Amino acid sequence: MCLAVVLCLPPFYLDAFWLRIGLFSMAAAIGAVGLALLTGTAGQLSLGHAFFLATGAYGYTWLAGEPGPGLPPALAALLAVLLAGAAGGLFSPVAARVRGIYLGIATLALVFLGHHVLLTADSVTGGFNGRSVPPLTLGGFTFGAGDPELTVLGVPFGAEERLWFLGLALFAFTWFTARGLLRGRPGRALAALRDSETAAAVMGVDVARHRSAAFVVSSMYAGLAGVLLALSFRRVVPDYFSLVLSVDYLAMIVIGGLGSVAGATAGAVFVTALPLLMTRYADQLPLVAAPGSADGSVGPTEAARYLYGAAIVLVLLYAPDGLHGLARRARDRIRRRRPRPPATDPALSPPQPAATARPKEHTP
Repeated sequence: MCLAVVLCLPPFYLDAFWLRIGLFSMAAAIGAVGLALLTGTAGQLSLGHAFFLATGAYGYTWLAGEPGPGLPPALAALLAVLLAGAAGGLFSPVAARVRGIYLGIATLALVFLGHHVLLTADSVTGGFNGRSVPPLTLGGFTFGAGDPELTVLGVPFGAEERLWFLGLALFAFTWFTARGLLRGRPGRALAALRDSETAAAVMGVDVARHRSAAFVVSSMYAGLAGVLLALSFRRVVPDYFSLVLSVDYLAMIVIGGLGSVAGATAGAVFVTALPLLMTRYADQLPLVAAPGSADGSVGPTEAARYLYGAAIVLVLLYAPDGLHGLARRARDRIRRRRPRPPATDPALSPPQPAATARPKEHTP
């Protein structure tokens, strides 16, 4: 409860730059949780996550915009998530038959195919220049900078402030549904598939069905992340949804910890916020050139990729369970070192050994 209250405070104290970082991080966390379920829990390598993110982003933009059906934005967002899930369902027969590096190569084809479609389907995607994203409207309230004007506790709420609370709600939904899935029978079945498909089949797990279901659920989370990204960017362009984005999401779940919702969230915040922070403070960092500079130094985006690339190597060498595992071990170490209060209640004190009766001496 305290954490929820703290997360509601930034719109009242932070400027738009920090709120955008938070929005992008929440959207990335939603997509990273979906990939963590697929790759970390079910053990299926995917390099096509950017394709499903683009499906959600462009699906919402086209369904809610003009030209397009012009559906109510809330309905368009829901249909965009279902569209991403349907795309995952169409690919699920492939996911049910191939595994390992072969599945990774198959999903890699989705990225190149999707990028080609985004560039050529001008009437739907806007081509190279992309499309403007219509704001989300729910119950007459617009999550954008337009009407109605809103002031809360003396703070004017623009697009970033309103989208912050929408992002919190979507991330909370993702967090609780994913944790419930992992702790239930589906999560145990997916973990069994990751460890040994033969053993899982012997225990009664339908291997093909669960592998396909994992891909569909992961795609729907990616579609939801794509919708939030589109609303945050306010304009979607094809070049953003490239292979680099898929690699970024793999870096998120590796750094954070495979198969962990909290780890995927931590990795998403790290990978998303690092280049934005380095871009803003590039003039204060050594060996990093400010954007647009031509002095031959490394740009902030490239420097950020070098840093989290090094973080991946360090994680694989020294902490295979990622940031989540490091935090768990640190918490356990603190608990072990915490002094225990002396037991004053007799019921809590350790039992004392019973006194043995001495035999009576025989008196003649």
